[in-house]
Amino acid sequence: MHNALSSAAPFPVTTVSRLGGGTLTLGKPETADWQLILVYRGLHCPICRGYMEDLEPRLSEFAEIGIEVVIVSADPVEKAEKLRADHAPTVPIGFDLSIAQMKMLGLYVSAPRTPQETDRPYAEPGLFLVNPEGHLHMVDISNAPFLRPELDKLPARIKFVLDNDHPIRGTYDG
Repeated sequence: MHNALSSAAPFPVTTVSRLGGGTLTLGKPETADWQLILVYRGLHCPICRGYMEDLEPRLSEFAEIGIEVVIVSADPVEKAEKLRADHAPTVPIGFDLSIAQMKMLGLYVSAPRTPQETDRPYAEPGLFLVNPEGHLHMVDISNAPFLRPELDKLPARIKFVLDNDHPIRGTYDG
């Protein structure tokens, strides 16, 4: 069963292994006030690899508006290392996201279709923007690799939110 996070709620701070050593804390930025967390399906996903390549030239735009960007997947260290070797992302990479962590973040979880695809359940795409107070400011969760925010427009859209002190949306509980 899918369990979506509530916008404006405290983001469930989550610690994962970090490529290169140590840990990466989702929901606690290290280099900026805001953190953009991109969950990708794994090395097996060609759409994810393309998305990561599209992300790289936009990192300076995110940095200019005070957004730290991190990526994370359920891949083991070997696959995270191959992603870095083949596609050279410069963002911090988290790996070994557990099923319990995926569910806590409200992500959809899929089983591999074949052993050649991957060897473990993995998260479908997710995007979380965590504000300086540690609350979930914006969220986009998909149950398929084909539905994701357009990276070419995302920095400008987030900048609009920041520049205009745009409130967190989706909080009506009726």
